[in-house]
Amino acid sequence: MKRYILPALMVCLLATSCKKFLDEQPQGTVSGNDLNTPENVDKMLISAYSALGNDAFTAPYSNLWSYGSVRSGDAYKGGDGPGDVGDFHAYETFALNRVDLGASDVTWFRLYVGVGRANDALTRINAMTEADYPNKTARQAEARFLRGHFYFLLKILYKHVPYIDETIDRAAYDTVSNRGYSSDALWTKIAGDFRFAAENLPTTQAEVGRPNQYAAKAYLAKTLLYQAYTQDENNNVTGKDQAKLTEVNALCDEVIAGPYSLFPDYAQNFLTQYENGSESVFAIQYSLDDNTPFGRIDNGHSLNYPMNKEYGCCGFHVPSYNLINAFVTNSQGLPDFSTFNNNEIAKEGDYESHSFDPRLDHTAAIPGHPYKYRPSFIYQTSWSRAPQIYGPMLSLKETVLFDDPSFKRFPPFMSSSKNWAIIRFADVMLMKAEALIELGREQEALPLINAIRTRAKNSTGRLKMSDGTSTSNYLINTYQPGVNCTWTNDYARQALRYERRMEFAMEGYRFFDLVRWGIAAEYMNTYFAKEKGRVTHLNDASFKKNRDEYLPVPLNQINFSKGLYKQNTGW
Repeated sequence: MKRYILPALMVCLLATSCKKFLDEQPQGTVSGNDLNTPENVDKMLISAYSALGNDAFTAPYSNLWSYGSVRSGDAYKGGDGPGDVGDFHAYETFALNRVDLGASDVTWFRLYVGVGRANDALTRINAMTEADYPNKTARQAEARFLRGHFYFLLKILYKHVPYIDETIDRAAYDTVSNRGYSSDALWTKIAGDFRFAAENLPTTQAEVGRPNQYAAKAYLAKTLLYQAYTQDENNNVTGKDQAKLTEVNALCDEVIAGPYSLFPDYAQNFLTQYENGSESVFAIQYSLDDNTPFGRIDNGHSLNYPMNKEYGCCGFHVPSYNLINAFVTNSQGLPDFSTFNNNEIAKEGDYESHSFDPRLDHTAAIPGHPYKYRPSFIYQTSWSRAPQIYGPMLSLKETVLFDDPSFKRFPPFMSSSKNWAIIRFADVMLMKAEALIELGREQEALPLINAIRTRAKNSTGRLKMSDGTSTSNYLINTYQPGVNCTWTNDYARQALRYERRMEFAMEGYRFFDLVRWGIAAEYMNTYFAKEKGRVTHLNDASFKKNRDEYLPVPLNQINFSKGLYKQNTGW
């Protein structure tokens, strides 16, 4: 065929009659105008949905474990040592973080791909009439919900980011600064997307995976809760906005009045057979057998499986010794806020002499304990990748059993099509409790926190050895003012913050909670001071206040903007 291409082109160039031939639409392409039909606009919106889980193990943003767990003291990076996905080691130590880390740049880029897809869908939807596209308003609300999600992640990761919506022409993108809005104003823009979604989404969706009105109200509450803790340019928390906290409380009430409830057993949040159940307010939907080579699986967690023959790779996301100690309860079934870390539970391997919050064995894979609730499948130290560096444990919530229908190998990695929750009902309850405590209404927060603890207490049915005995010695009780505690505002705040750690351990929330509360520097440096005596890979670790609360704006992005983007404080 190559013999005929050049002569044909030469003849064509000499003949004016060839102009029409050269102007033919190339086969296999679609023009922008061709997409402006109701059917194709729906597909463009679905492409924005697909960006929710289009991350990879080197830059996971669907779950934020490398940014929210590893940077919080809940987890060690894991893997084969500090050099294995070394960017995550830089995150864990803070002191080794740099402006030119590839993971930070890729995460920024991929989140803006999600923003771009939502904006593209919105542009096309906005141009259509209700008569041509009866779902116009609802689809606008979905697209703005998705855009709000991507910007929420960008905001908690980088603080100052350029805000680009569908009204800005693509030719003008390079004129948009990451300081066009103040930090507070940027929160207001993000809240605006969720507010529109809350006002225009239906209360129920016929198709699983689309957000409903309750999901939008929950995400709006979450956004306003972050915004309520006002920050100065140096990332110091300078106050708490009472009006926003009041709105958080009201929004959470509306969600609580909806169709959601806590699962009876905490384990149900992390098992495929219960996905999209009563506790799932909004979750990323993954899939297998969808006509793609490997399925649309959870690649963001694909490093986090054990090294035994049933799996094979890669031993990342290891619960810290500090986190394991945090699950210890006192003789009254309550946590010891200030002294819990005096224990050496993981090193001693003693889960009988002490008593524990049952969420321990839902969260951590521990040597000698059943893996993923199967008494005949006992987790071993040999299943860990580098126990001499990171200890022998692994994270448990994100994984599935090797014979689970959702499990998928894509050598050398593996993962599953199990959903990953972005917001679950327990989060709504604890957001409301937090708002109430900061409003000075701690007595109203008590039953919310106690409901979470009661569910944890009732979640031991799957935590059994093969002989039917309990995996660990469990003792957890509710807070009973005047009996086992004094429920002052300060005590309630400590209880709430501790409860968030226990409930969402290893789910990627923790670091962002610490920054929101304004305690990240003190908390992390106290953690490092103790943990350096347990593990050597943290020898270089230190948290620099007024810098490390946020990642730097990636150097590549500053260069691409020709210096328009300004670097974050301290970098």
